[in-house]
Amino acid sequence: MQTSATEPARHFHYERDASYTRGISQILTNAAHQHSDSGIYFTDGNPEEPASFLSYSSLLEEARFILGGLQTRGAQTGGNVVLLLEHPRDFICAFWACTLGGLVSCPLMPIRNDPERWARHVEHVRTLLDDPLILTTQALKRELTGMDEAVDLDTFRQGPAASPIDHVHADAPAILVLTSGSTGNAKAVVLTHANLMASMAGKTERQQMTARDVTLNWISFDHVAALLETHLLPLYAGAAQIHIESAAIITDPLLFLRLIERYRVSMTFAPNFLFGQLNAALHSAGHQVSDILPRRFDLSCLRHIVSGGEAIVVETARRFIELLTPYGLSRRALWPAFGMTETCAGSIYSREFPDHDPNVEFAALGQPIDGFEMRVVDEHDIALPEGAPGELQVRGPMVFSCYYNNEAATRAAFTSDGWFRTGDLGRIDNGRLTLVGRSKDSIIVNGVNYFSHELETALEQLEGVERSYVAAFPTRQNTDATERLVITFATSLPKDDEASLYRLIIAIRNSTVLLWGFRPAMIVPLPKALFPKTSLGKIQRATLRKRVEAGELESYLTEIDALTQRQIGGYVAPVGHTEIVIADIFAQMFGVAPDTISATVSFFDLGGTSLDILKLKRHIESRLGLAELPIVTILKHPTVRGLAARVSSADATHAEPYDPIVPLQLSGSKTPLFCVHPGVGEVLVFVNLAKYFVNERPFYALRARGFNDGESYFTSFDEMVRTYVAAIRRCQPRGPYAIAGYSYGGAVAFEIAKVLESEGEHVAFIGSFNLPPHIKYRMDELDPVEGAVNLAFFLSLIDKQQAETLPAQLRAALPHQDPCAYLIDIAPAQRLAELQIDLDKFKAWAALAQSLLTLGRSYVPSGKVESMSIFYAIPLRGTKDDWLNNELKRWDDFTRGPNRYIDVPGEHYTLMGPKHVATFQAVLRAELERALDGN
Repeated sequence: MQTSATEPARHFHYERDASYTRGISQILTNAAHQHSDSGIYFTDGNPEEPASFLSYSSLLEEARFILGGLQTRGAQTGGNVVLLLEHPRDFICAFWACTLGGLVSCPLMPIRNDPERWARHVEHVRTLLDDPLILTTQALKRELTGMDEAVDLDTFRQGPAASPIDHVHADAPAILVLTSGSTGNAKAVVLTHANLMASMAGKTERQQMTARDVTLNWISFDHVAALLETHLLPLYAGAAQIHIESAAIITDPLLFLRLIERYRVSMTFAPNFLFGQLNAALHSAGHQVSDILPRRFDLSCLRHIVSGGEAIVVETARRFIELLTPYGLSRRALWPAFGMTETCAGSIYSREFPDHDPNVEFAALGQPIDGFEMRVVDEHDIALPEGAPGELQVRGPMVFSCYYNNEAATRAAFTSDGWFRTGDLGRIDNGRLTLVGRSKDSIIVNGVNYFSHELETALEQLEGVERSYVAAFPTRQNTDATERLVITFATSLPKDDEASLYRLIIAIRNSTVLLWGFRPAMIVPLPKALFPKTSLGKIQRATLRKRVEAGELESYLTEIDALTQRQIGGYVAPVGHTEIVIADIFAQMFGVAPDTISATVSFFDLGGTSLDILKLKRHIESRLGLAELPIVTILKHPTVRGLAARVSSADATHAEPYDPIVPLQLSGSKTPLFCVHPGVGEVLVFVNLAKYFVNERPFYALRARGFNDGESYFTSFDEMVRTYVAAIRRCQPRGPYAIAGYSYGGAVAFEIAKVLESEGEHVAFIGSFNLPPHIKYRMDELDPVEGAVNLAFFLSLIDKQQAETLPAQLRAALPHQDPCAYLIDIAPAQRLAELQIDLDKFKAWAALAQSLLTLGRSYVPSGKVESMSIFYAIPLRGTKDDWLNNELKRWDDFTRGPNRYIDVPGEHYTLMGPKHVATFQAVLRAELERALDGN
């Protein structure tokens, strides 16, 4: 069914007093007459080939010829025309031909490598849009099925030319834009002439676009941002515009920067994933930016980049800015934005990034353009106060009013008082929008919402994961009590590198557990071609979910199961009561069938975390009737068979003879890494980090003496260092060595390295995790009260604010109040139960920690090693820059060669915590590779 401009169809809503206008045709005609020398440059990115130029006046003329051809094929005003056109010049000319003739165009991009899905999509579009005319190219007609009746654009480029229609109804459709179909078949968003004109006015005012600007577009035109943000907007202002096809930028992200410099681009659009790709490209193969960009490279022309389409990760965007400010890029050049197809693309912009986005993961999105209203509501559509999270709803003259031929979807999209339900969850602070998730892209496990993009962003940081090819989505069978998580990803690893792929799967699982607290039901590596995407690069999770639930990915799951069995050495059946009980405990903890647990599988291979160790300890003690199972026993014997052998021995509840070495990960042939404990003496802090080294290099932790009955504390710093050196050499008799230490352990690692070098050994890597060489002043601060508070904070018994205020309060209460008793009294009962810690155990641990601090008070660094890698995070007090320049760089006095100072996210106590461990391990592993290359 076609809809004329003078006779609205039943599925459109028009205001009775709506006026007739020239519609958006006037944007082109005005540009052609007032800015006839300006126009559009089309390039393939090759600097040897000049871009082709199409002036706005020539565009008007070519569009009139194409319109004439359309009219000869029977196209009538108000009719729908599908534009199946990949090349920017083809699309732009055809779009304006339709617009000049009062036709309603609908962009469509081909779906390749999936002919069945393409056929279903085309059939749906034909039905939805009332059997529209399909305009395409001869090449696409030959390539795609079902295009026999489509017409070839090239046949219309020769006369006769047609004259534009004089006027259209302001509320007549100008364009139909298909949604991605993430919740089923695509809907067609109706954007009217009035919507588009209101949007152009608001965007121009906010972006201050003028005829002197130059814009760059690389997004395909089925995405509303390409058509409105980087074509209609510059045309509206008379600005020049550059267009290049998406594949060129995706293949070579640095081309984006080269085009900006070459054409002196002042405005462009880019989603977050491109910033991540650019960051990676600017540091490819260990090179610095100066190795990749010419010294005189100049980005000072770029006024702003509008960024939308997905959450803007602050860390990624900040890094992008930091890398390019030396080349003239303004610190304020990146504008996070919010927009949807239904709002004519960008309608909310932030001009305050990064200054107004401190210590947050995702950037705020700013304030709305003129005429655009927003509110946040509860589940009853009642507006919430500022700062409260809820569903984001919007309205305004640039907001669409209906979906084409879909009254049910239209009704569901709007509230009774006319606000559009965006499906996003957000909050408004001082008139500025921040999104906190998307209600349509969430996973609900045991009643809790988890948002896909948060996990996907974290997993993209893992080495071997292809950026923008990660999808986290739910699945649920009829028998499932709750939704289960599926993670699919593409990998850059070689196809035959099973060991690295297995390590990556473990890393994905561990990162998920640490971030969300539960394990994925499926982790499936897939070829890139199997990821259904929109033209903006957004993965269509719902399509992947349907494939999983239809069993289409079973072959990939079978492959991964077989790979896993090969990597863990195959299945060995548990033998005897104790092995069977422990295997059953493993199965219950990880939600798998008991008969799949091999006697040789490691607790950590299955995904055990530092908290899981404590749970496992309780389960084994309960099921096997043990009074106390030392944590170190689990750490040293993590397999079913190893644990069973240990707990079955006569001294099961007694610790083994003291050995500082705790093997946290034993697989891999590369140089082992030895990590020294922090000031509290324990090594659980390294458990989550160690799992990222599976199949790469063994990971050993050094644990202080004094945790177990009968163990004495070290009596001197030198005794501790000599004890650790002897243990390391028993484990690895000859170098090269890799030694690191966290906090207090950094000084110990330095001393260990000195001894090893004095013994003629080569220490190839010495790492300090956020510790300067001079620690005496900090040790002096940590009296028994502050030491107990520090330990409580380390164990998450108190929060950061309490850690800062309690020392003075507890000192004032001495001697009437026992600081340790007070800390245990105020600690969360659940956390105490998790740790299995009571007052006596806490006091014993605090005493051990105090003994280490006492040793540190006498420590004065001296001597030199070859060089060090210092990883620095936000310090306990002061700024990061002061910490680096005034404290950490003092390590330069204790090395013969230059040191490396490496910025890592997080704070002193959180740099290896759940939020940051995935990023930290990637940085650490890369630094180890650099230092140990060839060793």
